[in-house]
Amino acid sequence: MSPALKRKNAPAPEKEADAKQKLLDAARDLFAEHGIEGVSLREITRAAGQGNTSALQYHFEDRAGLLRAVLAPHQGQVDARRDALLDEIEGEDRAGVRELSSALVRPSAAMLEAEGGRSYLQIMAELIRDPGAAGRKWPGVDARLGRWRAVATRSAPESTSPFHRRYAATQLCFSELARRSTTKRRADHQLFVSDLIDLVGAVMSAPVSEQTQRLMDQRDKAKGRTRK
Repeated sequence: MSPALKRKNAPAPEKEADAKQKLLDAARDLFAEHGIEGVSLREITRAAGQGNTSALQYHFEDRAGLLRAVLAPHQGQVDARRDALLDEIEGEDRAGVRELSSALVRPSAAMLEAEGGRSYLQIMAELIRDPGAAGRKWPGVDARLGRWRAVATRSAPESTSPFHRRYAATQLCFSELARRSTTKRRADHQLFVSDLIDLVGAVMSAPVSEQTQRLMDQRDKAKGRTRK
């Protein structure tokens, strides 16, 4: 948006912050309920009680900018928690499967108890389901799991399977958190979180069966690849 248009559509200073927050709250809840592309920007503006249809463009420019702003507050908290756990893993050189699984699950699971956190988890689950599409459609929106994947790769490398068990574990983690976020509110998530860590760890460490190994070898042979 041009500077001249921004000045023209700029709300009164005392109302600007309130209008922006209402747009963020409406977008977060509607994205969670209907999907990131399942709701129009006009619908978000209307749900936020904003009569000026250019208010959203003024504050966020486009859908990608709005999505980044919706995710940012919760993502900052999640990143800080996950970085602390990864620092501990790397600093103490203890990288068992449960520690790695815990570093994936717990920071995001904490959002079950945060204001707006349940909607955030549903949005994240949509992004995690297809990170490639997410990167193409909403440039700059990142699931921020790169460091966790790097630590997991160095600390607990997959022995034989090229099927990206860590990717499957991530899918399981966020789909279960999204499911939990839509169920009746509970005061205590300790059992759920501990069990989810167990499940994620089981996926990460699942052995490769002889049948799967044979099929992988056949596939690689057909593609002219040699497994090391």
